[in-house]
Amino acid sequence: EVQLQASGGGLVQAGGSLRLSCAASGFDFDDYVIGWFRQAPGKEREGISCILSSDGTSHYADSMKGRFTISSDKARNTIYLQMNGLKPEDTAIYYCAAADGLVCPPAAFYDWWGRGTQVTVSS
Repeated sequence: EVQLQASGGGLVQAGGSLRLSCAASGFDFDDYVIGWFRQAPGKEREGISCILSSDGTSHYADSMKGRFTISSDKARNTIYLQMNGLKPEDTAIYYCAAADGLVCPPAAFYDWWGRGTQVTVSS
C-alpha cells in the first residue's frame, strides 16, 4: 500500500532552519510526483513545492521561492524540504503527498497524503 510519512518538524526560532523528510513506500517512486503542502490553524491548505522523482524536476509556488528547497533521494525513497530563514508565519502542519503522474498537478489530484508534521516558529 502507498504510505507517506513526514517527519522533521519541531520548534525553531525565527531565522532558523529545518529539513523535513517524507519517506515513501508502496509504490514505484519514479512514477509519482511528490508535493509538500502546509496548513496553518484556521487557514486553507497551501501548496509549497513539488518534485518529479524520476528526474528531480521541481516547481515552487511563487510565494515559496527562495527560502524553501525540495529534493529527492531515490535510493531511499525519500523527499526533503529544506526550509531556511523561517518566520512565525511559517508555523503550520506540513504534509507530503503523492500523485500518480509525471507532471506536478493541482492539489486536488494528489491521491495519497501523509499524516503531517508540525512546524512551529517562535518569534
